[in-house]
Amino acid sequence: MFKVALTGGIATGKSYVLDRLKARAVPALDADDIVHEALGPSTPIASAIAAQFGEKFLNKDGAVNRQLLAATVFSNPDARRQLEAIVHPAVYGTIRTWFAGLGKPFGIASIPLLYETGREGDFDFVAVTVCAPAIQLERLMARDGMEETEAQKRISAQMPTDEKAARGNFVIRTDGDTSSTDRQVDELLAKLEKLTHSTSNSK
Repeated sequence: MFKVALTGGIATGKSYVLDRLKARAVPALDADDIVHEALGPSTPIASAIAAQFGEKFLNKDGAVNRQLLAATVFSNPDARRQLEAIVHPAVYGTIRTWFAGLGKPFGIASIPLLYETGREGDFDFVAVTVCAPAIQLERLMARDGMEETEAQKRISAQMPTDEKAARGNFVIRTDGDTSSTDRQVDELLAKLEKLTHSTSNSK
């Protein structure tokens, strides 16, 4: 199993790239979906968050109030680290299980905070989405209805995109139109297929 991670800064096009990969029948998993499920009603993660931060962070149905939690952790680095210590082990455990049961030459997991969590060594190959900072800011404000100050705070909480790009094995620029991004996705797939083919032949 050739394990691939897709990462990049917030609002740099990871979701679009992951959707394109799925459309090409590539086994793909989104860490954001794992987190969303983990923060649902009465989960062990929700209970741990309530124990750490207080019952006020739970909705009436027992799910985590994501907006309240985000507002808290993005303005408090210590609180963010406490949250990550609760959530990240569960997320990576789910990802490991998914890869182990895949039975395919390779799979791709989208993990926004791959480098921030220091887990790039868990993967054989890392692809990084990037775009110009001004475009990233504009996209985030439009997508989440944020004011510029709040959007910039979210971006600044992550490792700079250019640093992620420098550490990755493959970079997908999403500044252009969708056809340009699609072409890069096809280039990524061609490279991965070649790598997995050569790896299997060397065994």
